[in-house]
Amino acid sequence: MFEFFKRIKTVVSSELNSALDKAEDPEKMLDQYVRDMSAEIREVEAATAKMIAEEKLFNKKVNEARDMVEKREQQALQALQSGNEDLARRALEDKQRLANEYVQLEQLHRSTALQAEDLKEKLKQMKSEFREMELKRDTLKAKAGAAKAKAQMNRSLSSMNNGGSKQGFERMEKKVMQFEAEAEASEDLRVANQSLDKELDALHKESSVDLELARLKEKLNSE
Repeated sequence: MFEFFKRIKTVVSSELNSALDKAEDPEKMLDQYVRDMSAEIREVEAATAKMIAEEKLFNKKVNEARDMVEKREQQALQALQSGNEDLARRALEDKQRLANEYVQLEQLHRSTALQAEDLKEKLKQMKSEFREMELKRDTLKAKAGAAKAKAQMNRSLSSMNNGGSKQGFERMEKKVMQFEAEAEASEDLRVANQSLDKELDALHKESSVDLELARLKEKLNSE
């Protein structure tokens, strides 16, 4: 289990680069790696707990076997003191059987205790590495987010420089300037037309006065 956990850790960088090359989402992949590691830790925790429980069970059996060996020793002694040699012999035979079981149980207990300690140490290492990977995951996700934002900004700037929105703004600016020029020209034409009308009206008025003046002059001459 621990080797699998270490293998996941060693391939993260290479697979992250591969994900970037394939346009996969590095943030989602990093989260998946962390979930895989967390599941692996839970498996090792369960195995460690089971091994610790077995170690405690063997320890209990070892103590019980040792107590039985001592008990048979005392019982054999009591039988001899009572003059019952046959009973003492049978007690000693059972003591030897129990002593053999005690030796075997002690060996199993020692082996189980070593395995439990080994699993506890590996679990400790895994949790330490897991905390490092979580921190690294958060750092990489932050970098990935910043890289995405920067790439988007560069694409936007590139689009503006190559045309796009910037060119559109410039084109609309020219249109607005053209509209303003047309409006000014229209205003100038309107003012010019008004001036012409005024001059024509004034000319008409002057002509009327001249006619009246000529009529009065003619009337005076006739008198």
